[in-house]
Amino acid sequence: MTLTQASQETSFKSRPLEPAGTPFRRFRGSAHPFGSTPTSEGTNFSLFSANATAVQLLIFTNPSDKQPIKVVDLDPGDNRSFNIWHAYVEGVKPGMGYAYRVDGPREPWNGHRFDPEKVLVDPYSNGNSLELWNRGSACVPGDNIETSMRSVVIDLDDYEWEGDEPLNRDMADSVIYEMHVGGFTKSPTSGVKNPGTYLGLIEKIPYLKSLGITAVELLPCCSYDHTDVLKEHDGKKLVNYWGYSTMGYFAPHQGYCVDETAGNHIKEFRDMVKALHRAGIEVILDVVYNHTDEGNHQGPMFSYKGIDNATYYYLTGPDGSKEFYYDYTGCGNTFNCNHPVGEKLILDSLRFWVEEMHVDGFRFDEGSVLSRGEDGSPMEHPPVIWAIELDDVLGKSKVIAEAWDAAGLYQIGYFPGARWAEWNGKYRDCIRRFIKGEPGIISEVSSRMTGSADLYQGRHEQPINSVNFITAHDGFTLYDLTAYNEKHNWANGEGNNDGIDDNLSWNCGVEGETDDQWVNDLRKKQNKNFATIHMLSMGVPMIVGGDEYMRSQGGNNNTYCHDNEINWYNWDQIQNETSQEMIRFWSMLIKKRTLYINHFKGRYFTGQTNKYGLSEVSWHGTKVNQPGWQDADARCFAVTYGDTAEDTDQTANIHCMFNMYWEGIEFELPQLQGLSWYRSIDTAQPSPNDISERENMVRISGNSYTVGGRSIVVLVSKPT
Repeated sequence: MTLTQASQETSFKSRPLEPAGTPFRRFRGSAHPFGSTPTSEGTNFSLFSANATAVQLLIFTNPSDKQPIKVVDLDPGDNRSFNIWHAYVEGVKPGMGYAYRVDGPREPWNGHRFDPEKVLVDPYSNGNSLELWNRGSACVPGDNIETSMRSVVIDLDDYEWEGDEPLNRDMADSVIYEMHVGGFTKSPTSGVKNPGTYLGLIEKIPYLKSLGITAVELLPCCSYDHTDVLKEHDGKKLVNYWGYSTMGYFAPHQGYCVDETAGNHIKEFRDMVKALHRAGIEVILDVVYNHTDEGNHQGPMFSYKGIDNATYYYLTGPDGSKEFYYDYTGCGNTFNCNHPVGEKLILDSLRFWVEEMHVDGFRFDEGSVLSRGEDGSPMEHPPVIWAIELDDVLGKSKVIAEAWDAAGLYQIGYFPGARWAEWNGKYRDCIRRFIKGEPGIISEVSSRMTGSADLYQGRHEQPINSVNFITAHDGFTLYDLTAYNEKHNWANGEGNNDGIDDNLSWNCGVEGETDDQWVNDLRKKQNKNFATIHMLSMGVPMIVGGDEYMRSQGGNNNTYCHDNEINWYNWDQIQNETSQEMIRFWSMLIKKRTLYINHFKGRYFTGQTNKYGLSEVSWHGTKVNQPGWQDADARCFAVTYGDTAEDTDQTANIHCMFNMYWEGIEFELPQLQGLSWYRSIDTAQPSPNDISERENMVRISGNSYTVGGRSIVVLVSKPT
């Protein structure tokens, strides 16, 4: 035990409230920290509830036990400090289960939904067990002791980090790979020992490293209800697969543990983080603070709703009542993020994941909800967003906002804060439109490729504020963008009515899978076009896991409910010739971006020129310096990135030509004294000539180059 731990234990046990020898003897305990804090002789428990009148602490020998071994009634005098209920209980050790029952006003019209029979998990729990959980029994009044969740006491100090720390890589150097922990290895084709788990992911780290990505952005890893069967359709159970309905913000998701009852939630997650860091890969968590899994007034009561409903949620109702829930999220409720208690929970949670779990950053689902005040209106300086922005612990963590919510608030380009990056939905839409052949938008494409200065530069922000993405977990995969004009969501059991209708996709002439080789070759080329323009863009690229091998969801653009082959990686497919060709293309492309990163990082262009007379960026059409911005039929343009570095031996000017017309087009090339152009990428060429190592690039003679229909060519200069 450290001196700090010894001092903490002395503080917790400063005032016994029961005679010595009493099993699980109760002490006054401490109001801080919130949650459960084990020591060598017991555990301190602390719970906030401003409106509760009584609190019971239930202690279970094992989280799977149906009945508690001890029920501790907290004394409102001795075990309460203002709005915080607390007690130290002797003999409670790590691995044991606990939960609460909370009583108070039963006045839904005033926002209070207390039910003294409902068993509730700790909002600050570091582990939850769903072994006994029955969601239905949490949705109706009455005792659910034998069908409720349990929180688990976990010792956060019992781990050897072996010197691991967050990697703190510059945002400008990042290539983000969005992925689902379970779906990555859950297929039997993965061949891992523990499929669908944190430990299973570890076995596939060499694959991630070979791609060259610098960070994984993991779909929600906070505790959620993976057992919730939303419906059955065609004999399949449809469940909460993505995880965007959080139960516990301090607990790694139990469904990704090898054994969720063993209390290894923290250890297994840490093992994964440590292994990824050893491979040089950062960990970014997708976090969902905008709502919880308790839903609306008809949803389950398992924590916040039963502990202090009026504090944790935005409430509304007729004639000023607070009987119902504002739904800015489209998920039944909205978390009261800028209430002092909601703000504290969010900040404490983020600090926990950084300090205790060593994660490197966060992506905030429906982040615009965090900008709403307690009355629901957007705030100019929302406290929680600025607290995250300026917090010393979080200062080096990457923070990425999904800068919109389900109630119409759309903040792309003006999300509060300065260092917050944003999922740039305008980049996604523009690049999709261009690659599928829409004419007359090359001016916007040029802006999106160069860091969306029209969105960010005016606010003194930088290209790294733009997270550039073409696909994400919700929507078509990259391959499906080239194979489907329409969504095909029939497997979701909603009559194909869910998911967006306008996907900005083009099926290359045939809807869905086909044996037509010409169509399949075109789709492959279009995937390479998407990849190439993505990696040639200033900002921070994010790709979706599986796009590198042309993973398909069969045209389903809303696979939230499928814990099956629709979402799982197919490792057999990864080994086939076409997939290997695409993986090679992506990995070499990412390597090239890294090699020439100075063109795609840093601040916006200043007009600086190099010794060859090239400025940082020059725009062209099929003729040099004639981009044709106003041409309503234009599907072609070119750009030259001039290398303004002082290294005179290794100049790396880059000339890129984009032709989304269906026939080949001849482009005039800029002429540089003492330099020759070499072909680095030509998506019209068959593999392996589609992308070349620097030493194998083909020298281009003459003053022009014909770019094939629907193709991209990238040339790199070298001394003649």
